[in-house]
Amino acid sequence: MLNFNVPPVKNSTGEPVWKVLIYDRFGQDIISPLLSVKELRDMGITLHLLLHSDRDAIPDVPAVYFVMPTEENIDRMCQDLRNQLYESYYLNFISAISRSKLEDIANAAIGANAVTQVAKVFDQYLNFITLEDDMFVLCNQNKELVSYRAINRPDITDTEMETIMDTIVDSLFCFFVTLGAIPIIRCSRGTAAEMVAVKLDKKLRENLRDARNSLFTGDTLGAGQFSFQRPLLVLVDRNIDLATPLHHTWTYQALVHDVLDFHLNRVNLEESTGTESSPAGARPKKKNKKSYDLTMSDKFWQKHKGSPFPEVAESVQQELESYRAQEDEVKRLKSIMGIEGEDEGAISMLSDNTAKLTSAVSSLPELLEKKRLIDLHTNVATAVLEHIKSRKLDVYFEYEEKIMSKSTLDKSLLDMISDPDAGTPEDKMRLFLIYYISSAQAPSEIDLEQYKKALTDAGCNLAPLSYIKQWNLLSRVMNTGSQFVMEGVKNLVLKQQNLPVTRILDNLMELKSNPETDDYRYFDPKMLRGSKHILYGCSELFNATQFIKQLSQLGQK
Repeated sequence: MLNFNVPPVKNSTGEPVWKVLIYDRFGQDIISPLLSVKELRDMGITLHLLLHSDRDAIPDVPAVYFVMPTEENIDRMCQDLRNQLYESYYLNFISAISRSKLEDIANAAIGANAVTQVAKVFDQYLNFITLEDDMFVLCNQNKELVSYRAINRPDITDTEMETIMDTIVDSLFCFFVTLGAIPIIRCSRGTAAEMVAVKLDKKLRENLRDARNSLFTGDTLGAGQFSFQRPLLVLVDRNIDLATPLHHTWTYQALVHDVLDFHLNRVNLEESTGTESSPAGARPKKKNKKSYDLTMSDKFWQKHKGSPFPEVAESVQQELESYRAQEDEVKRLKSIMGIEGEDEGAISMLSDNTAKLTSAVSSLPELLEKKRLIDLHTNVATAVLEHIKSRKLDVYFEYEEKIMSKSTLDKSLLDMISDPDAGTPEDKMRLFLIYYISSAQAPSEIDLEQYKKALTDAGCNLAPLSYIKQWNLLSRVMNTGSQFVMEGVKNLVLKQQNLPVTRILDNLMELKSNPETDDYRYFDPKMLRGSKHILYGCSELFNATQFIKQLSQLGQK
């Protein structure tokens, strides 16, 4: 797309064609986790601007647009044509544009005498956000429209539900067009997942039936980057497991997502500016805000994002020590090279060290990048550690593991809730909800009143509990509540295959008979077994704070 929709070939000078990129918020969210500003520049993007910002005319430069085909966006693009902002226009729509909107653009182009300047119009089918090689979310803008709360509101109308389902189906359809493969679809019955499955199945069938315009013709089918021909799409309703999103975590990436402001692979930290005393009456100093991108190219992140936190802290320290050793070597060699005069020692070492120095200097950029990543992870891990210590998150993690694996508790739940030094009111609420969801039978009214009093005294908002009490799928979670086997903290992360989603996936991929999945509906008759490659996607990626907020809104009368 950034190369005018042709495979990239450098022109004779080796320079890319310079161009501007115009996107809306949806386009920005899709591109930002995938490409850095430097990578965009390498592809010839000199400027990247939001469609609805004030943009100056650059009449001798081509423009690549990447936007949703909304009424508002189309109007603005037509205005750009009328104002003759750019030399030529390459229009790329994130989702398919309707015929009537396409005609609006054509009419505007004719009116502005700019028909020849509209070089290409493409439906890109990219209405989803890729966070990692094997992980995507459906959207970020307007994500509350497809949120857990939106789907589970008691007063939701059929029309609203249809709109939500259509939004989800459009994104999943785009995902499979991009993959170049028709999935086999499995889903549980009687849930929102089934509604999505029925609609997606219909949309895929209709596209296959239209042989001339099918997006899954022989050219693209199986030409995706994966060796299997038929992916299995398992659609699961969040209600099968409400304990896991509330659970306190112990691995690096999960902790960053839980306790820091981590969004579309970017973490935002507030750094305190020291403790200098400001003059009386002066405004308190603002905290510095720092942003870090945690990306696929960050080797430390890729290696340690799934590691238990103590291992991460240890590895940061090791990286720092190995960097210091290399840094000292470079300094030493540099100083030797800088010595002048008849110093025999220096001259004899010079011949030995020239080769060493050459390699040291050539590895300098690599060394500086290593230093940048060490600083980054030192800051991020320190911020996480502050939360762990101040909220006693290790204690919460361990206690919840015991509840979820039905192990013996070494401390009463009331004591945990009442301990003023352990956790925020939200931490206490999360813990209690996990206990409530995971219990074989709900606590008696007398016990419940006691817990509610302790939670209220600890400053908790009880609205999420009201919702969970009404939540009529409790029995299912009892059977499928997350189960971990508790051993040493270091080993805990290895036990995650017991999460309900993982068990369901395992049963369906291995075609095992299991009460949990025997009733799952099956769409598509041809089952080709290929190599297993699991991609995870979700309609909304929330952390526990955001989920509690939704439960709270659902629980408010």
